[in-house]
Amino acid sequence: MKKVLFILLSVFTLSAANARTVDVTAAYTGASHFDQVEAGATVALSLNALAGVEAKYVKDKHVEPEGFKNPIYSVYLPVHLDFELLQINLTPFYYFKNKSEDNPYQDASAFGLKTLFVMNLQDDTVNDLYTNAFIGASFARQKGTAFFNEGDVSDQYYSQAAYTLGFYKDFFRTFGFQASATAFHYPDGVSDVAGFRGVLNQQDLAEAQTLDVTRDLGKYTLNARLTRMWPDNGSTIYLGYAFGEYHTADPQHSFMVGNSFVLAQRISVDMAYNHVRTVHNENKRDIFYVRLGMSF
Repeated sequence: MKKVLFILLSVFTLSAANARTVDVTAAYTGASHFDQVEAGATVALSLNALAGVEAKYVKDKHVEPEGFKNPIYSVYLPVHLDFELLQINLTPFYYFKNKSEDNPYQDASAFGLKTLFVMNLQDDTVNDLYTNAFIGASFARQKGTAFFNEGDVSDQYYSQAAYTLGFYKDFFRTFGFQASATAFHYPDGVSDVAGFRGVLNQQDLAEAQTLDVTRDLGKYTLNARLTRMWPDNGSTIYLGYAFGEYHTADPQHSFMVGNSFVLAQRISVDMAYNHVRTVHNENKRDIFYVRLGMSF
């Protein structure tokens, strides 16, 4: 796998040398229970094609019996294709093996593909009214340890899929509203599973309007986002909300507020705060996020 990644990075570097533009990003997400660092680069290969590479590092702070003592590393290879009425996003990803030192826990790893198709339904440039609909279908296979309701523990491989349907409405380039719903499916079945110790962040399959690292096996999520935009100076303020139910955790609410703006020429910043809590006001988490982007 390391040789494959080296070849991919080499190809990406050669492509970047001849690219029209190169965007580089670095981000940090922090909370009381984890730290996450991510970095990536995207190159414009043509007028309607982008390709990139991203890497993430996640470290659990409070390691419980089902937690991970070692950091979790993952890599992503996003591709974006932009046609007149359709945009296609493809993101294959891979989680490196996280070796377990605790018997009887299984070594954990994962791989998968996230896809998103965005269709242009309205493009009224005269009145500045735009509407997009999007459909997502993502798939993953992960290896970990399953905890059953009867108390049994078993090393398991699990396949799962996530299906997303949503829309985005832009009003006069000033306000934007987005709503979506995602349903999760498990071909191997999870009806008797009380918990699962796996490395996969479910948001790699579907955006859930939260900054949290979500490893619990989801049933569905409902999301909404309102954005106030100032196109002349490249800044936005956004509010996000999500509700989700899970097979291996209590249902939870997520509230998010953020601000993105241009710091200097070719440099942009995105900052956000996220409060997550269960429906019974237990397990509250406060999460902070900052992202820096540069274009060359």
